[in-house]
Amino acid sequence: MLQTIAVAGYRSLRSLVVPLGRLTVVTGANGAGKSSLYRVLRLLSATAHGDAVRALAAEGGLESALWAGPEVFGEGVRSGRHPVTGTVRTHPVSLRIGLGSDDLGYAIDFGLPRPDGTTMFDRDPEIKHEAVWAGPVLRPSALLSRRAGPAVMVREGRTWADTGRRLERQDSLLAEVSDAVTAPEVLAVRNRVRSWRFYDSFRTDPQAPARGARMGTFTPVLADDGGDLAAALQTVRELGHGDELDAAIAQAFPGSRLEIVDSAGLFGLQLRQTGLLRSLGAAELSDGTLRFLLWAAALLTPRPPELFVLNEPETSLHPDLLAPLAGMVARAAARTQVVVVTHSAPLRELLADAVDSDDRRDVPLVKENGETLIDGLGPLDRPAWHWPDR
Repeated sequence: MLQTIAVAGYRSLRSLVVPLGRLTVVTGANGAGKSSLYRVLRLLSATAHGDAVRALAAEGGLESALWAGPEVFGEGVRSGRHPVTGTVRTHPVSLRIGLGSDDLGYAIDFGLPRPDGTTMFDRDPEIKHEAVWAGPVLRPSALLSRRAGPAVMVREGRTWADTGRRLERQDSLLAEVSDAVTAPEVLAVRNRVRSWRFYDSFRTDPQAPARGARMGTFTPVLADDGGDLAAALQTVRELGHGDELDAAIAQAFPGSRLEIVDSAGLFGLQLRQTGLLRSLGAAELSDGTLRFLLWAAALLTPRPPELFVLNEPETSLHPDLLAPLAGMVARAAARTQVVVVTHSAPLRELLADAVDSDDRRDVPLVKENGETLIDGLGPLDRPAWHWPDR
């Protein structure tokens, strides 16, 4: 299980180490840094897929994504006695992200390339360093694999061996090295991170894919666009979580019953509701009802990932639907690790009631002098974390 996510130099996240539980609930006011933390998780996922440089380019490039404040805050600034002023940079430009799990840790360090006039792509970030180690916290003796310039190095006893593999400056160790014999720990981290599943929005407009029928096929994982909703819900039923699905629908829409219909191989869904003479098809459902069914298909999946990351799942849901939503999130957290980023105080309270405090981490974010901090988490309470040296 993931214990920590660490980030330094990204937007408002100047230096943040986030403790994680089986269920982690991230809250905070608008602009506190919730979206930035969500993007960090996305960036880690993109790194494992070899798309980190492209993901940073989509944010406006590395210079746009970097922390815009001073390297350090003096006591006068923190106390409010002095304003924030420009300072001379003493350290290299760096954006670092990492993770620590029970058995393995990983970190990557992005920087700016040295312009040499040979390429027009000199604004692309360069991967300066990567490392994989045993355990959640880096110790020199725990290092297992690392990147030394373009070279991929692995530990052999007390020495380091050059694998002979060479990486381009934009190629990630995590994405490119898949030798289960030479570097099994790199492959293990990559496979875990690649399995992470993100849901941050579902279309529910009249042309939304979830409102139409689609050829039915075994669907243990709901597609990002929700177009295979009917097949995904039927798969949930047939692979063992049908009772949880029916219970969630009964709690959300008392007296209603979900039906999956097959029309010459095209699967569609219908919701039979009390007082109506016929069932309503997906095209007729309200936005909130359809969105709830999409969350049901996503969270009750019979094939849970290593990590679920949910961004504002309460969006467009009636307050009466928050309790059954919290119940589904709690059931998902019983099977795998879940991170929920939310604006909703009622949802946060419902999740606190649904999941034991030993399995839950509340991460309330606040902003101070433009920097995102975890409210109530002092320097001595911060989880242990050490960055690899370049």
